[in-house]
Amino acid sequence: FLASKEQFHAYLRAGGEPGGEPGGQAGNEGEEEGEEKKEEEEEVDSCQSEPPAKRVRSEDLGQDGESREDAGAAEKEPGERKRARGQNKSRPCMKPNHYEQSRLCPSVTQGCAEKCYFGPRCRFLHDVGEYMAAKPADLGRSCVLFETFGKCIYSVTCRFAQAHLGDGYQNIVNTDLAKQWEGKSLVRNNLSKDLQHQLRKRKFIFKKADEYLRGLAKPHGNGGKGGKAKGCSTEEQEASDCSTPQEALGDSPECPVLPEQGDDPRLDALQSPGPTSGEEPSSIKTAGPVTDEDIIKLRSCEKRKLEIQGKLYLAPLTTCGNLPFRRICKRFGADVTCGEMAVCTNLLQGQSSEWALLKRHHTEDIFGVQLEGAFPDTMTKCAELLNQTIEVDFVDINVGCPIDLVYKKGGGCALMTRSNKFEQIVRGMNSVLDVPLTVKIRTGVQEKINVAHKIIPKIREWGASMVTLHGRSREQRYTRGADWDYIAECAKIASPMPLFGNGDILSYEDANRAMQMGVSGIMIARQVPVGALIKPWLFTEIKEQRHWDISSSERLDILKDFTNYGLEHWGSDTQGVEKTRKFLLEWLSFLCRYIPVGLLEYLPQKINERPPYYMGRDYLETLMASQNVDDWIKISELLLGPVPTSFTFLPKHKANSYR
Repeated sequence: FLASKEQFHAYLRAGGEPGGEPGGQAGNEGEEEGEEKKEEEEEVDSCQSEPPAKRVRSEDLGQDGESREDAGAAEKEPGERKRARGQNKSRPCMKPNHYEQSRLCPSVTQGCAEKCYFGPRCRFLHDVGEYMAAKPADLGRSCVLFETFGKCIYSVTCRFAQAHLGDGYQNIVNTDLAKQWEGKSLVRNNLSKDLQHQLRKRKFIFKKADEYLRGLAKPHGNGGKGGKAKGCSTEEQEASDCSTPQEALGDSPECPVLPEQGDDPRLDALQSPGPTSGEEPSSIKTAGPVTDEDIIKLRSCEKRKLEIQGKLYLAPLTTCGNLPFRRICKRFGADVTCGEMAVCTNLLQGQSSEWALLKRHHTEDIFGVQLEGAFPDTMTKCAELLNQTIEVDFVDINVGCPIDLVYKKGGGCALMTRSNKFEQIVRGMNSVLDVPLTVKIRTGVQEKINVAHKIIPKIREWGASMVTLHGRSREQRYTRGADWDYIAECAKIASPMPLFGNGDILSYEDANRAMQMGVSGIMIARQVPVGALIKPWLFTEIKEQRHWDISSSERLDILKDFTNYGLEHWGSDTQGVEKTRKFLLEWLSFLCRYIPVGLLEYLPQKINERPPYYMGRDYLETLMASQNVDDWIKISELLLGPVPTSFTFLPKHKANSYR
């Protein structure tokens, strides 16, 4: 099945027809050698060349073509990078401009055109005939929303509208099917307009958080230098001497309640000690305690327990861990799911895009959310906010994010070097939550200095219910294998607190070896290298203890299900279709790394190994193995129709940006 780069691309360009059998051996391609040599220069010119290895210089990346030229600004940083890793921070804007052109007014779509929300200032179309004349052609004859729920709320704007439009562009409703779903909540944890208004006007009252933060501001007999959480031991303030303390990092006015002025714990607590102006909660007289909770504080042993030992945990996945993808993993056997990392300051500001990360599908029976923040006031208030407004089974603190944007503000991995702030955050969030609090950490910040074994006992003392340890440091990122021997050592130290291990799980043998290390469970993550994104059926393989030689048609069916879930979640209008396409392409940038079991010389596939060019057993399998952006777009067009004119795509992660 081995092939050269030229043979591989020539086969895909020809649609799999030349060379006899589809997906033929490399030897069958000999007849096309002359044609391939002619096309080699054309391939380079048309941005099809791919680097054979991960090591590639930044100046080479600039020759990748249209998408890479747009991102060329990112490559002009001082000091050339030797590896294609990290984020493409200067990606081109991929939102089509025609979203706002010839757009139908929402009042018309919802059947109340006489009550337009915008009145005479409305700049949207109200004439359905005019809109339909300019609307692009439908993408298919069946609408997933109409077939599933009996009604498509997008009416004439749906890109599959011919399935449910009658005479005069009337939206057809399947009454019997619609009644089955009437009153059922499929997606929970939505942001209501009333709550969003309270957050934007800063009228939401944080009673428990303010009480805790006022306690932090009081001196505790250490010469007026406060900062320790109430009841904490006099342990050393820094977890290790591995790096410079990050106490001064991230002191920026991003707090939605009151700006952060410094790292003094007393200032952190005094920033928002009471209600905003215009409110007088102190003047409200009560008749006394109403419940036992008003008299007796809930003890940690009385909190709801997180019983997930031995279960398969799908890690929080930035960008790709959206609700449709979690539904795919849930169907394949994931026991525990978690939403994407949400920034606490954005949640406190009522940002709709950030609150969308907290949404929970009704099939997710054990679901948690992950928060990122650097200061106890914002994190504690955010925990109390979520405790009162959404339904979750646990809340996770991200202390493992390695990216500079988070680290330089004192969040993510930086909290491992700021033990004082770390303690205040854990204790504060634990004091306001009614659900278990978990923490996700790395081995440390520097590559050869592990500090997790020093921090884990403190986390247990501070009140966390569980710790997840990723077996790499921040500096390592994903360049080396996870250190499972160190994870096993930390699991013994963490006892009796559960510790989940994370890193390099791509087969059931990897999972079995991990469980033998003494961990309470394993987390299947997504980062580079990835497990769940390369093969979401990994959960099935682990539970059934087998290697699944999944066919290309079965993999395409998985992608079809993802697009259906995406259209259901983001919408079947033009904006929803293109949003689904965007996340599908991001996922395909990981899926292409999967090597079919039937082609492997030995089992299992190793997560850090990159295969040579190979031909699949059929054209679709070969197409899915391509690391070419244009081929990913071709797959998306099989599912979502042709892309808009001047469409561009560049993956978020540079390690996936092969052209």
